[in-house]
Amino acid sequence: MRNGIVGAGNWLLDKVKDIDRWPGEGNLCNVLKEELAPGGGPANVLFDLNAADPEFPLYAAGRVGNDAEGRYLLNEINRRGIDSRYMITSEKAHTSYTDVMSGNGKRTFFHCRGANAELSYDDLCDIDVPAKYFYLAYLLLLDTLDSADSEYGTQAVKLLKHISEKGYETVVDFVSEAPEKFKAKVLPALPYIDHLIVNEVETASCSDEPLRDENGNLLWQKLPEAVKFLFARGVRKTVVIHFPEGACGATKDGEYIYVPSFHIERKDIVGSNGAGDAFCAGVMYALHQNWDLKKALTLGGAFSNFNLYSPTASGGAVSLEKMLEFMKDAKLSPLPEGMK
Repeated sequence: MRNGIVGAGNWLLDKVKDIDRWPGEGNLCNVLKEELAPGGGPANVLFDLNAADPEFPLYAAGRVGNDAEGRYLLNEINRRGIDSRYMITSEKAHTSYTDVMSGNGKRTFFHCRGANAELSYDDLCDIDVPAKYFYLAYLLLLDTLDSADSEYGTQAVKLLKHISEKGYETVVDFVSEAPEKFKAKVLPALPYIDHLIVNEVETASCSDEPLRDENGNLLWQKLPEAVKFLFARGVRKTVVIHFPEGACGATKDGEYIYVPSFHIERKDIVGSNGAGDAFCAGVMYALHQNWDLKKALTLGGAFSNFNLYSPTASGGAVSLEKMLEFMKDAKLSPLPEGMK
């Protein structure tokens, strides 16, 4: 019986800088403090899951450089007891990193692709562990995997098809990029994705249908059609769309639910770096354990809620026991106006 999750894709070092304001071009702001921490989808998801359930089987797959940053990431993986046999050390490229500018509960990223740009089909196709899920992130930020393949469109699509045929359920996330890139590199992957967990911006880039109005309000009435679009383009089992107000989720057989986020005072938010990945970790864990969709979205919201109390991507992670206790009595955000 398969059990556990492989986390493959972007491994990097986050250099989280707490700034006092966002400066205009040519102007100055002050860095109040800086913190170094692991980052990237696989690190954020696996480290959150490890904090929640240290006995849950986890496997890391990706590339780092032969440098201090790469050794730091490998040490963090091994320190947590996560299987690192599919982590490759590049002799040509340095470890990827991101300068994360964080302030007032928001963040902006300056990313250097580094060794992640080398990650290829050949690096991942021979993975052979008894995990149930294969999680890949982030499409559109992995140069070689995003590169053209004559038969499948991209190497990533070829990989997802191959991994599926080996018996893994695939879970995929991508970064917010230009819509034309989604059409060329993301849409062809959808038929090989079992569980798609993305935000409203990425969803809109796939469908060309905005999910916010000109004032930034969530167009919640459009969410069911957005979900249907993703299923129509090939997603096989589950579609989840998350956003600050909450999340919606659907299954292939027609179940659809909307779950509001947990209420948190804005003044208590330290940072939102990794909040989406934390949500993904919670949803994946619940789906892996065969929990119902409502509980999966609610657990994802709890993972994300605790993430907001830390400036780093996985520094706010807590035990599953603590999250389940929190979920019993925590206050939910209000539903969008007009939704009952």
